[in-house]
Amino acid sequence: MGYLYLGLAVGGEIAGTSFLKYSNGFSKVLPSIGVVIGYILCFYFLSLAFRSIDLSIAYAMWSGVGTVAITLISVFALHESINLPSIIGITLILLGSVILNLFGSAH
Repeated sequence: MGYLYLGLAVGGEIAGTSFLKYSNGFSKVLPSIGVVIGYILCFYFLSLAFRSIDLSIAYAMWSGVGTVAITLISVFALHESINLPSIIGITLILLGSVILNLFGSAH
């Protein structure tokens, strides 16, 4: 159940961060509401994930998967550019999350 909560937390983070792009510094009401709701859900589900997943593993997975997902959204949906060093860095973040999950303190 912890990984379901973690997935929902990542979804909330992705939604909140995506709305943040459109909030224009919190000057647009509807995207700003989306930011708040996204992050409330994100941290609520992240707190539930911590009940059964170690903090180090859950946080690494949450931040790593969220970073990769937001990068993919920014490149493919928002047509923002990305360069090779950025791709390498994001790949290392993802690999670090996988390694922590496979070999972290819980194993």
